[in-house]
Amino acid sequence: MKKSILPLLATLCATPAAIAQAPAKFEITCNDQMTYNSKGFEVTAGQKVSLTLKNVGKIPLKTMGHNLVLLKPGTSLAAFSGKAGAEKNNGYLPQDAETKKAIIAATKRLGGGDSDTITFTLTEPGAYPFMCTTPGHFSVMQGVITVKAK
Repeated sequence: MKKSILPLLATLCATPAAIAQAPAKFEITCNDQMTYNSKGFEVTAGQKVSLTLKNVGKIPLKTMGHNLVLLKPGTSLAAFSGKAGAEKNNGYLPQDAETKKAIIAATKRLGGGDSDTITFTLTEPGAYPFMCTTPGHFSVMQGVITVKAK
């Protein structure tokens, strides 16, 4: 009995399209010294992004938790941080409708040894700031994802 090679050919022909749609993967680490290991990276508009935040520190969440919140271009980090700092029971994420509109994606807050992955697509060119919203951290824990036109 002959086996058809059509399923194999279909798989091989679909591979380039599948690869083109695979998300660009990035990892940013944070630590007990309140720093990210990267201040940012560059992607192309419309490119799907998978970003993993990994807390390589040892201090538990309750004492030294970190997150990464990606915001719309032009968002004031100081103003956003002020609203976020008042939301201890909500993971330090602002709850008012207007401020929440600035959030594109956010990881969970992480203690030492924890990690979280977020996936998003930035469709417009620009500079998208990110920050840790734990009170007092944003001044040193911030960066920018630069989105270039296709």
